[in-house]
Amino acid sequence: MKKKSPLVACLAAAAMVLSAGPAVAFTVVASATTATSAADEAVRQGGGTEAGGKFVVSFGGTPEAAAAAIVAAGGTVEDVTAQIGVALVNAPDGAFMDKVRVGSGIRGAARNHSVGVSRQGMPHHYAGERLDATERAQASRAGKAGGPSTPEPHAEPLSGLQWDMEMIGATPDGAWEEASGKGVDVGIMDTGIDAGHPDIAPNFDAKRSRNFTTDIPAIDGPCEYTACKDPANVDNGGHGTHVAGIVAAADNAFGIGGVAPEATLVNVRAGQDSGYFFLYETVKALVYSGDINLDVVNMSFYTDPWLYNCTSRDEYVSGIVSDAQLTEQRLISELVLGAVKYASDRGVTLVAAAGNEHTDLAAPTRSDATSPDYPPITAQPRVVKNTCLNLPSEAPEVISVSSVGPSGTKADYSNYGFGEVEIAAPGGWFQDYFGTPQSRTPGNLILSSYPLQAAIDQGLADPAGNPVDGFSIKYCDDGRCGFYTYLQGTSMASPHIVGVAALIVQDRGRFTGDSGYALDPEAVARVMLGTADDHVCPAGGVEDYADEGRTPDWNATCEGTTENNGLYGEGIVDAEEAVD
Repeated sequence: MKKKSPLVACLAAAAMVLSAGPAVAFTVVASATTATSAADEAVRQGGGTEAGGKFVVSFGGTPEAAAAAIVAAGGTVEDVTAQIGVALVNAPDGAFMDKVRVGSGIRGAARNHSVGVSRQGMPHHYAGERLDATERAQASRAGKAGGPSTPEPHAEPLSGLQWDMEMIGATPDGAWEEASGKGVDVGIMDTGIDAGHPDIAPNFDAKRSRNFTTDIPAIDGPCEYTACKDPANVDNGGHGTHVAGIVAAADNAFGIGGVAPEATLVNVRAGQDSGYFFLYETVKALVYSGDINLDVVNMSFYTDPWLYNCTSRDEYVSGIVSDAQLTEQRLISELVLGAVKYASDRGVTLVAAAGNEHTDLAAPTRSDATSPDYPPITAQPRVVKNTCLNLPSEAPEVISVSSVGPSGTKADYSNYGFGEVEIAAPGGWFQDYFGTPQSRTPGNLILSSYPLQAAIDQGLADPAGNPVDGFSIKYCDDGRCGFYTYLQGTSMASPHIVGVAALIVQDRGRFTGDSGYALDPEAVARVMLGTADDHVCPAGGVEDYADEGRTPDWNATCEGTTENNGLYGEGIVDAEEAVD
């Protein structure tokens, strides 16, 4: 696991306000239970005014004092996560933040998300993990080179398309001979899980699944459910279901198989339909994961709106930043680091995607052209020091994962960095195998489950639910049908690590007496990293992507040794070896 820097340790310690004794004396305003129009809901979410909206308030004193300070400043408490001292507050004007910060026991306050968002149909946050129209057309012309292999006996029907499982040994004659994830609880912190998908349903835990988000029409589109609150068994974005299938698509003679095909899937949704992850929802989901003692949690996202969170003006090499923006970044750092530590201390192994910005995270500085990433403020290009953290992936308790294609080479888009990335896993790479018929074919990506309605809405399927191109598959058997699509990204690499972590917990963990297993996160990481397959740096020390059509700034310098380097960390995960 990553070592704590003094800054990280200080922030994490400051964030830990553990509650003891009776429940806090907050009055929480209940959410509306009747359907509202998209316009009304936008106002309720703070979208109808430039001044007011939703705020996150961090407190270090007593809950009663914090409640009094919030009310005195003109706010109304909507929800509380007392375990780490944070509240979600609605307030009619932006002056609330200045007023509440001087209140007794208040550590800080910031907006939870943008107000005044009005650009309907904003780009999906995960759009880059699907190929654009030009790439898809090129792939269609390329045909289906590098097609499916013959499935192993007793393997799932589409397993011949899952090169990723073959690469890491998550197969019937590999890791599954020793462990399948049975008795291990895995949280998917994402856009949701489609519990009705035939490959997801057998492993889905409806009782403990939660959705901590509320749809915001201006960024998520029209609300599908009463009060814009999706049920915990729904995924209108699709990303979470794809991730969940990689982890634990069931061993049910249908469709695909996940890395840990008998693990239990728990939806701990923190992401909007549009793929945005706001501060309060992220913190709430992390704390809940710790409270219900999940064994492993996947986090294929960063906490919006800042790709990197700085805590001082000195960390800005170039670019402008307001006092309010620095306050917001500090609070994100404080609260996410605290929530991560809270979950880890309660036995949750936390795994996160390293990111798709093809950035050397170990370099002294980092360029960021996207933050803040939602309206009304447009992005303010900046260069910041590497002490500005991508969260949650750079929290010290989190295993950070880079992505490789089917050849085992680091995917061009994947972030990397010696001491930052700890392990690599299959995430797909469309341009892999350059110069061969397999390059630029759908099979170079990762195939996994996808909600049918989301596929139709996003143009992956026609209105009848049939794939529009070779990047998706509809599999039917005995009257049931499941939809599957190919994606690429570190978002796809991270759940492979999560699945292997589930196998390790079952194989090496202690029996808890309730048909489950538990293993300390440090022990899980030690086994995972110690059994990964070493990967040598490229000849000359630089992975050059010129042949794949990339400019020199995409090239990746590989620091370190064969045993541990900046592109692959401790190596490519090996499920079979991890449970041998």
